[in-house]
Amino acid sequence: MNHTIDDANGFVPMFDGASLAGWHAAPRVYGTEYPGGPELLELFDRRGIPRPGEPEKHPARWFVEDGVLVGEQDTPGSGYGGYLVSDQPYGDFELVLEMRPDWPADTGVMIRRQRDSWEGFQVLVDHRPSGGIGGFFGNGLASFSAVPFAIDAALDDGGRPTGLVADDPATSVEPVTEEKRARLSHAADVGDFLKVWRWDDWNELRIRCVGAMPVITTWVNGLRIAELDTATLDSPNYNPEDVLAVLGERGHIALEVHDNDSMFGEARWGKGAQCRWRNIRIKEL
Repeated sequence: MNHTIDDANGFVPMFDGASLAGWHAAPRVYGTEYPGGPELLELFDRRGIPRPGEPEKHPARWFVEDGVLVGEQDTPGSGYGGYLVSDQPYGDFELVLEMRPDWPADTGVMIRRQRDSWEGFQVLVDHRPSGGIGGFFGNGLASFSAVPFAIDAALDDGGRPTGLVADDPATSVEPVTEEKRARLSHAADVGDFLKVWRWDDWNELRIRCVGAMPVITTWVNGLRIAELDTATLDSPNYNPEDVLAVLGERGHIALEVHDNDSMFGEARWGKGAQCRWRNIRIKEL
């Protein structure tokens, strides 16, 4: 696609508002839990965790509607997830985009992702119960979780969601622990996040990724949410040298539609839910 500079700050568009040019769909399939580690599917089987069969045949559905990039399960309610992966790899960059996920929709932005396998760092946009937004997860990188807070939805008398609230640790399916927060060199307060988040509207996500083993920083609507130094991250089975050997210093960017699982079911991705993206632009550093 034509990467022309779209502003004086050197950002170029990654989405032309009309097509999926510059991107390709990929199914949500798994590899090893960490470099050199066991296959994740073997662990699922051992733990009795059911999963959708033959996910490679059911990538998520991605399309453009009214200038907006939309992702949903293929088919809606089927439980199958997938990714939309940039054709081009990137090293150091700043990425800015606008997002509008339904509730519940467990989505995110992968960076330094491998083109043909699932390893990479993920910036979470877990817009669902016990979800983290702006924190990090290691796909194929020891499944590390580094998150500043978790959220839930306030419900009206009819059980319909009306806005975000802080997740209650006493009832959380996936509570944020001090260990998860301590992996971050910066962790925003959930109250500050709730003040800037716009319910049922567009929200801006900014991601800065710098370094061979990168320092990754996130902002939502201008509020710095989290910062992670992947070179010094301390988490079980996470080895920075092994991670660098697998990822290299450049990787792809990918948008996510999560599959459903026995832990959350349709609380992870509601039947018919979508995530919408627009104004996706990047500046290489």
